Amino acid sequence: MTIHIKKCTLRDLHKLQEISYNTFHDTFKHQNAPENMDAYLEKAFNLKQLEKELSNTASQFFFVCFNHELAGYLKVNMDDAQSEEMGEGSLEIERIYIQHPFQKNGLGKYLLNSAIEIAMEHHKKKIWLGVWEKNENAIAFYKKNAFIQTGAHSFYMGDEEQIDLIMVKTLR
Repeated sequence: MTIHIKKCTLRDLHKLQEISYNTFHDTFKHQNAPENMDAYLEKAFNLKQLEKELSNTASQFFFVCFNHELAGYLKVNMDDAQSEEMGEGSLEIERIYIQHPFQKNGLGKYLLNSAIEIAMEHHKKKIWLGVWEKNENAIAFYKKNAFIQTGAHSFYMGDEEQIDLIMVKTLR
């Protein structure tokens, strides 16, 4: 069993789009109306949007491979790339997505630890994320890893307003 991480570049744009679309769709399709899923997927993961995000030096994407197969990805944001105003001392974990066949292999924990390392390399004092209030498995995972809910914000899936819990972990 081998796990490795690779920073994404613009050359990875199409592969990033494919895994972004697939992991998000597979994770949330059963809990959302198809038209809202389609609207969100088109807005969030179109090539122009992903290229803009990949080109932003305050955002970073990383692929995680399991036994040399692309298994998922991580996206982190710093400074003004954060989706909420959390200050310069914070790093946002915007996405940790693992493809279904690779789940339960410790890859989420591996990516979380990678995000913590990135935050520490950049001298951040805390890491934070937004997680859908109905994503009980993810909430339990983050609580188990010392994240504390500090608030909530709106997230729009198409025209449906949903609530993301804001969870924060203070770093040493």
